[in-house]
Amino acid sequence: MTISEIIAKQLNLRERQVAHTIQLLETGATIPFVSRYRKEATGGLNEVEVARIKDENDRLKELVHRREYILQTIGEQGKLDDALRSRIEDCWDAALLEDLYLPFKPKRKTRAEAARKKGLEPLADALMKGFAGNPETLAADFLSEEVGSVEEALQGARDIVAERINEDERTRQTVRRSFERTAVIRSKVVKAKEAEAGKYRDYFDWQEPLRRCTSHRLLAMRRGEAEGFLRVSLSPADEEDCVERLSRPFLTGGAAAARHMGLAAADAYKRLLKPGIETEFAGASKQRADAEAIQVFATNLKQLLLAPPLGGCRIMGIDPGFRTGCKVVCLDAQGNLLHNETIYPHAPQNQYARAGFKLRALAEQYHVEAIAIGNGTAGRETEELVSSLHLKDTDVFLVSEDGASVYSASKLAREEFPDYDVTVRGAVSIARRLADPLAELVKIDPKAIGVGQYQHDVDQGALKRSLDQTVELCVNAVGVNLNTASKHLLTYVSGLGPALAQNIVDYRAEHGAFPSRQSLLKVPRLGAKAYEQCAGFLRIPDAPNPLDNTAVHPERYALVEQMARDAGCDVATLIASPQVRQQIDLKRYCTADVGMPTLNDIMQELAKPGRDPRGKVRVFRFADNLHSIDDLREGMELPGVVTNITKFGCFVDMGIKVKGLVHVSQMADHFVKDPAEVVHIQQQVTVRVLDVDEERGRVALRLLAADKPQD
Repeated sequence: MTISEIIAKQLNLRERQVAHTIQLLETGATIPFVSRYRKEATGGLNEVEVARIKDENDRLKELVHRREYILQTIGEQGKLDDALRSRIEDCWDAALLEDLYLPFKPKRKTRAEAARKKGLEPLADALMKGFAGNPETLAADFLSEEVGSVEEALQGARDIVAERINEDERTRQTVRRSFERTAVIRSKVVKAKEAEAGKYRDYFDWQEPLRRCTSHRLLAMRRGEAEGFLRVSLSPADEEDCVERLSRPFLTGGAAAARHMGLAAADAYKRLLKPGIETEFAGASKQRADAEAIQVFATNLKQLLLAPPLGGCRIMGIDPGFRTGCKVVCLDAQGNLLHNETIYPHAPQNQYARAGFKLRALAEQYHVEAIAIGNGTAGRETEELVSSLHLKDTDVFLVSEDGASVYSASKLAREEFPDYDVTVRGAVSIARRLADPLAELVKIDPKAIGVGQYQHDVDQGALKRSLDQTVELCVNAVGVNLNTASKHLLTYVSGLGPALAQNIVDYRAEHGAFPSRQSLLKVPRLGAKAYEQCAGFLRIPDAPNPLDNTAVHPERYALVEQMARDAGCDVATLIASPQVRQQIDLKRYCTADVGMPTLNDIMQELAKPGRDPRGKVRVFRFADNLHSIDDLREGMELPGVVTNITKFGCFVDMGIKVKGLVHVSQMADHFVKDPAEVVHIQQQVTVRVLDVDEERGRVALRLLAADKPQD
């Protein structure tokens, strides 16, 4: 089978779709470009399906490289016959491939190798052939200076037999099937560290079938193991039965030889097979848990990045604090810093009236239309101060501070604001998050944003690839204003990257705003291929050609212009008139390269040129007089905002430092398999307080209602 055939079968797709998608990706096309502009080639695959094809293709190509290495290694040993070559070349299962290679794998010094050097291999051969006589008598013939006793000779022979049993493909499959069907994961506390391991109390003496172990429980146990608090193991539920099954094919011949074979089989299981296959299953289960946790993180990140923006307006940003005061900044509609200063409304200074007067004066002076307040320390108190001013036509928002400190201390922040300290940068970031969450959050390492599940415990390489891919898909789904986007935002545009993004910013600084997409080709080192990949995702509002502010790709401009001519109008009229567009017969414009999927996309884009797909931000207020966990009481019904979603529930911000947990069992009156089916990040909800554990800082909630998102 070919790679495309295997992937098609795995993902339940047509082989032609997969083959064309792989071809596009391997010629340098990006996932956003392929899914958006090559629907005829892919059969309409979306970005998730294209990404899965890419991941599987990368994995299988690595397997092919591994196969080639194994064939070369065995060939150099002179042991590669036609049958073995055929089996290896036809193998697409990584575990089976390693089983086939194991007997030929160069070994470190082993007990079996030491026994062979002592000349005990013929004795092992005799035992495996079912020697009918007395093994002790036969073993006496192998005594030497290196082998001092009969028992030593038999032990060496059993070591050789155990290694052969371990390397037997059928035996390994027998043990692997026992693990697959009945593996149990167990965790126990390290006795000497019981007092320190309080947060892992649930896993001090825990066991459950591996197939039922959820990703968050497995990752919790593995974290406890990594920190030295827990011992975690995997084994079949009935190990005696497993040993009996693997022993059967080898218990032939005389009873005495069979006894030694049984001992060798038990040793092979305990010393070689179980540790190796336990490691294999531990790795596979961890990989599955990682994949699930990474998917949760990516889904949450996507929702956060695509949160509705307030848009271009004049914003005041406040990074609140008690002792150090509240840092206040005022930005213009383009997000440029106009003013900054510090006020001290809270203890110990308590300059409440003076702070209120200053905020009112700044709001009037800079014509502030919205105020963004960080939701960390002193956030609620500062919100109450601002709300008490009753500023006319000015909405007040609490904005998540997660990651703001990471950004403010970063190299990027220093480049943007070299003359200001971290507190000013943090306040600017809070204000800009309200204006455009996507443009601001792409500047921060996603792991610092606070929407993950065990993000520090999963494969960091896989996590980074997934999150980078998520950011890229979000940026390209929204589109980027070519003439205002930061270098960091441009980096994620399809086909660009850091070097070309910097070149675009430098060219824009020197030559002014880009008048058209076509003028991008004047940017140094931005060639035809990069232009093809990026152009459709870049927007130029008020461009002479109105198509430059749409997701219509420049390669289809001539087609749209032909539609306009056939309709007896220009492109601008075609965009402005639904009646004219309704008269167009799209079938007339189908060609070998352009089918109905692309034509429908074009018509949808002409109907909403330049429209932001993220909807509109809504004002939200927490319950009054609620500042800490001490203010909570069981039975309270409170407004809140979903800040994180996991496989076991979601966390809700109620306006206090502690986030409450809505367990999956408390999300609805019916069974909920996945919390993401019920809520999404930044969703406004109503919850009831079920339990307050002040000592552990935990709040249990029940979901009562979830607001529907608005367009």
